Amino acid sequence: MTEESETKPARVVVADDQTVVREGIVMLLGLLPGVEVVGAAGDGDEAVRLVAELAPDVVLMDLRMPRCDGVEATRRIRAHHPGTQVVVLTTYADDESLFPALKAGARGYLTKDAGGDEIVRAVHSVLSGDAGLSPSVQRRLLERLSAPEPTQEQAEPPVPPDGLTTREAEVLVLIADGLSNQEIARRLSVSTATVKTHINNMFTKTGLKDRAQAVRYAYRKGLVRPPTG
Repeated sequence: MTEESETKPARVVVADDQTVVREGIVMLLGLLPGVEVVGAAGDGDEAVRLVAELAPDVVLMDLRMPRCDGVEATRRIRAHHPGTQVVVLTTYADDESLFPALKAGARGYLTKDAGGDEIVRAVHSVLSGDAGLSPSVQRRLLERLSAPEPTQEQAEPPVPPDGLTTREAEVLVLIADGLSNQEIARRLSVSTATVKTHINNMFTKTGLKDRAQAVRYAYRKGLVRPPTG
């Protein structure tokens, strides 16, 4: 390897549907050594197209985007353009965001409170064959790997009603227990914004209008049992 290739900056595409966020990331990376932003995409479809056109080393991929989300875009990029690595850069660090992204082929996962230096380190880590994971994500993976395997005696958890995800049902139960959004966020080790997103999705799927209706729904569907005694 020549000295020129060793010092060559990593070519990066930034994918985020929020214009202010996308432009901010591009501007931030433009001030840092070791990376060169070669393109910016507003959704997953555009990210896949730019990868085919520009063959970047890394895509910094948001997850929640219109038309084609970050998980599907990651899957398509890794399937058709294996020379391009994906580092997720998102607001969400919950299991339902983290594990599908990693299964789709993302080699890195950072939350948007990461600093510029941390982003650059993650980019170069995935290019060298390592994982570019934030400390909080590493802890979450270790917790999942160290969790005990379910025994034969343990019943399978019930499937949540009305198409709710497991995490949305978990948030619903905590609402029924009287927890505020901030308390739920602390209990689940996620941001308050993530909790609000789960609640909005839950209300949309169930047709509920407020927390009082959510509590009644949780009891009616058997997610929460009334106290005895």
